Amino acid sequence: MEIVKCAAAAIAAYLLGSVNMGILLSQILMRRDVRKGGSGNAGATNMARTFGMGMGVATFVGDTLKTVASMLLGFYLGGETGRAIAGMGCLLGHCFPLFFGFRGGKGVSVAAAIALVLDWKLFLVLIAVFFFVFFVINRTVSLCSIICAVAFPICIFAMGLNTVPAVTVLGFFATALVIFMHRSNIQRLLNHTEPKFHAKRREENDRT
Repeated sequence: MEIVKCAAAAIAAYLLGSVNMGILLSQILMRRDVRKGGSGNAGATNMARTFGMGMGVATFVGDTLKTVASMLLGFYLGGETGRAIAGMGCLLGHCFPLFFGFRGGKGVSVAAAIALVLDWKLFLVLIAVFFFVFFVINRTVSLCSIICAVAFPICIFAMGLNTVPAVTVLGFFATALVIFMHRSNIQRLLNHTEPKFHAKRREENDRT
């Protein structure tokens, strides 16, 4: 029965994760598909780059809410293990959404939301790492995201959050998937051609 409940949590979370907020907001509010602008990605960063910071923040909030809903459902169905499995399902759905041709975001906002659900202190540590890299080392969002992805399972162990095996698997799964989704960014970083972050200004949106 527990296996059935965890499987149900994974499927439900994948479907919730497939509700890609970047694509929905860009199509409904901006009458354009965010995947046709900027980096071609459907995440919060490209929403900010293509339509402005407000749209980027709205996308991040939407992705956070769907992740929280997925993991709460997972916890209801299968406890701590179900919650972790739901986190993986939501992350997979976000990156490969069933409803949008399996072309979604790169998983960063969902991974951040997973950290928030697991422990708010874990979330704050990863956010601190992100902004430290951004403001001190390099203002390239992809590099910040990759470093945070690597730090994710390390922080899980360091903070003693690995008492449930599924949480450990979730940490490494998130790292692997986020890095995989950033493979083209990694190549550009190695070639020194990765652009630094620039949010589109409101007046620029008005002209397009």
